[in-house]
Amino acid sequence: MAQDKRPVPKRTDDGDVRAFLNKVAATPTVKAAGVRGRLLFGMDATASREPTWDTACQIQGDMFAETASLGGLDVQLAYYRGFHEFRATPWVSSSADLIPYMTRVRCLGGHTQLERLLRYAARETKQKRINALVFIGDALEEEVDSVCAVAGELGMLGVPCFVFHEGQDPLPLRAFKQVATLTNGAYCRFDASSAAMLKELLSAVAVFAAGGRPALADYGKRRGGAVLQLAHQVK
Repeated sequence: MAQDKRPVPKRTDDGDVRAFLNKVAATPTVKAAGVRGRLLFGMDATASREPTWDTACQIQGDMFAETASLGGLDVQLAYYRGFHEFRATPWVSSSADLIPYMTRVRCLGGHTQLERLLRYAARETKQKRINALVFIGDALEEEVDSVCAVAGELGMLGVPCFVFHEGQDPLPLRAFKQVATLTNGAYCRFDASSAAMLKELLSAVAVFAAGGRPALADYGKRRGGAVLQLAHQVK
């Protein structure tokens, strides 16, 4: 993939947050009434992600807390690392169940496997619908067209991918944005200085997966700030 020469901001700004939230607001929800939402939490666990893995472990607990009143949320962690290693936990319904899986993971050097993650998400949703896929990663070492082809399939299945791009590497930026676009999801950049923003947006996506846009509008009224900007745009 040709290198993107555009300057990369050193930290996520309000414009990035607004753009991300606007995309969440415009994303259609496919969820039957009375059915628990399902969110696939995909993570790059290669060596470069080690410094922020613990931060992600701490943040994910809020996803469950914010969706309890909506009938709850089932979450599965899927990650890749090392030499062609790809693992997925069972689906769990509470932070207490998910944290032990996340804290046992240690990041290992290896190539990215985003295409494999997307293929897994497509297979999983054919068995039982996934309402949203969250992906957190900082690099891409794969053939972009192959990754995008699978992303297009996932989009046809109605599974939006919300991509959180960690760090300042411009090389994966275009591919990550295309994955978000092809799945009718959203893209947002973050770094170690914007953990609070990541926490807020992950919670917003979880609320969306569990209860759709009406629940997200109510969440915005309660939380205010960046999420409130989204709530004003939800019909």
